[in-house]
Amino acid sequence: MEPTESPPESATAVAAVADNNATPDPAVSLSVSKSSSEPMDINDSTTEPMEINDFASGPAPEPQSQPEPQPRKKRRRRKKIFTDMISSTASRLRALRPHSKPSAAGDLDDSISGHQRKRRGSADLSKEVDIEALIAISVGFPVDSLTEEEIEANVVSQIGGTEQANYIIVRNHILSRWRSNVSVWLTKDHVLESIRAEHKSLVNSAYHFLLHHGYINFGVAPAIKEVKTKVFDEMPKGSVIVIGAGLSGVVAARQLIFLALRWERVNGINGNPLGVLARQLGFPLHKVRDICPLYLPNGRMVNSDVDSKVEVSFNKLLDRVCKLRQGIMEEIRSVDISLGTSLEAFRRVYKVAEEPLERMLLDWHLANLEYANATLMSNLSMAFWDQDDPYEMGGDHCFIPGGNERLIRALAEDLPIFYDRPVESVRYGSDGVMVYAGGQEYQSDMVLCTVPLGVLKKEQSICADLPQRKKMRLRLGFGLLNKVAILFPYDFWGGEIDTFGHLTDDPNMRGEFFLFYSYSSVAGGPLLIALVAGEAAVKFEKMSPIESVNRVLEILKGIFSPKGIAVPDPLQAVCTRWGQDQFSYGSYSYVAIGASGDDYDILAENVADRVFFAGEATNRQYPATMHGAFLSGMREAAHIMRVARKSVAKMNNTVNHESNDVNRLFENNPDLAFGVFSVLYDPQSTDMEANALLRVAVRSENSEVGDFIYLYGLIQKKQAIELSDLEEDVKRAEMLSERFRVRLVGRNGLCDAAESLISRIRLGKSAST
Repeated sequence: MEPTESPPESATAVAAVADNNATPDPAVSLSVSKSSSEPMDINDSTTEPMEINDFASGPAPEPQSQPEPQPRKKRRRRKKIFTDMISSTASRLRALRPHSKPSAAGDLDDSISGHQRKRRGSADLSKEVDIEALIAISVGFPVDSLTEEEIEANVVSQIGGTEQANYIIVRNHILSRWRSNVSVWLTKDHVLESIRAEHKSLVNSAYHFLLHHGYINFGVAPAIKEVKTKVFDEMPKGSVIVIGAGLSGVVAARQLIFLALRWERVNGINGNPLGVLARQLGFPLHKVRDICPLYLPNGRMVNSDVDSKVEVSFNKLLDRVCKLRQGIMEEIRSVDISLGTSLEAFRRVYKVAEEPLERMLLDWHLANLEYANATLMSNLSMAFWDQDDPYEMGGDHCFIPGGNERLIRALAEDLPIFYDRPVESVRYGSDGVMVYAGGQEYQSDMVLCTVPLGVLKKEQSICADLPQRKKMRLRLGFGLLNKVAILFPYDFWGGEIDTFGHLTDDPNMRGEFFLFYSYSSVAGGPLLIALVAGEAAVKFEKMSPIESVNRVLEILKGIFSPKGIAVPDPLQAVCTRWGQDQFSYGSYSYVAIGASGDDYDILAENVADRVFFAGEATNRQYPATMHGAFLSGMREAAHIMRVARKSVAKMNNTVNHESNDVNRLFENNPDLAFGVFSVLYDPQSTDMEANALLRVAVRSENSEVGDFIYLYGLIQKKQAIELSDLEEDVKRAEMLSERFRVRLVGRNGLCDAAESLISRIRLGKSAST
């Protein structure tokens, strides 16, 4: 066995990034699920459990073997399921769908395909609409209101009222329709099959929003990829540099290509979109069995009664903290304290876990909470540490066989990813963005920065020109979680469980290998992962890999040797060091003391419509998760597209205004007019070699009569007269380009000399009138 700090071959390449340093680290990947008890750390290349939506992603396969009956406790997950929030939205609008068409939630009548479908009653339709509302909620949409993105996109003409209520039902229907079969491209025509014709405008609005914001028709299914490779001609063109090759960067790049923006890359489950990708790729999902036996330092299993008692006490302490902050929220906003301080205060007041065994159990739960937040309890804001809880996606936690990097590999397929381009700085102005990377300069219209928050905090020179408002938001914490992955010759811990825990009598090291994940069912071999959280994760980075692995083996032998089970020598081991990794400087974000959920929103704001930001630390609803990173990439692709549209519209309006202004000068008796050519002389010069302004009217074959495009150029007065002596426009055009070497341009392409001439002509005509 040879411990190493590099991951096994299966965990390389795909998540490698060169955000702003010299050499890409092949071990960097992303995460899922901070708020639950089995979160994925943002920079872990091994498989972690993922929450999957039963509605959206289908059921996970049952485990291959059932646990043996023994006193093992389920670990409580701190979840909030908001089914009680769903009012009967179906009662609002029954006329939206014709009864004779397929249903929304996966064509419920497919079983009688080919036969006459029965007319559905109001009860059936009500149930169907409520199911669609559940799916929309699982994706992150509110029950009876619009999101800020929908409001900004003007999806309805007026906020509130019947139109908005109808729009929400149409939107939910479209979401549900696509989620029922995520391997095909859902068209507007498919949607209109089940929506009355008079609501076509709502379908157009909802479909356009969901498509361009990445809620439908995304992913890597062959049918989806085929459509997305076709460039939409009506979309504005532009250039975007994407910094970072993580999940958010890859997703944004793929979406921008679909939206027809030219881009470059410089690298440095409830509603869970990753569940959609897994379905599209045909990856089987292994439901993580919710059984987690705990072992004492001497290897004995913890008594289930004591375990239950401490677990209940732990949750009561959290509840008391929540009630306390509700009563003093205004005071907390000005003077925040740590979650650790408040929990310890309540523990002492209520005399919780005073016995040694109970204290070890409580420390285990605290270590689990430090794991979920990737930092010490003393760093977490009491006021806002769990601000994302209301948005948590429900559903089972699942493993993806082969690891989460399979999803990123699929998303990155066919994308031009350039390594060894360390980003040194980004500069922006009214004319675009300059990215300095690897000794080269890259120019574009916009840049999307997806580097981890740890990199932004450590290397602020990347975006040194950030407004102070954004720099202040770097007060968000970027935490640390480490792991030891060990491959054994065989599974000695038993295949009936996926997790087990270990207690320690040292409170300062409560997070040291406190939790083990078994990947035997999904890794293709007997792989065991030991987690290191809290203060232990920091100290871990100072230990040698050999020392770390030996410590893990010591714990395992203490658990299994008394049972007569021999712990074999490892075949291979990997130790992470995310705090020292120059492309991450940590694992994932958390709300530090003095910070709040608002900081995520402000980090997500773009700067001057030039520099955009994505990544888990820019997603207020789903921070510290892979799906949060994914959704942020989709969000910013839509934002960039919207800004590009506005920019093009503004430019066109400016050009049209300026063109009309110049064309009015030609309408009042030009000095020369022949064929499609018109000329204005310089009123301040009689020199035959003085510049004159030439206008040429061009009409395409498909244009209406009188619908011209005008091009302009500078020409000498004597050359203009010579052109007028010719009798055909074709010959005049040949002389203009071949003999006079005059280049015709649009109004905004005229040089400074031409602009000065226009000013003199305008002044001269004003004086004459």
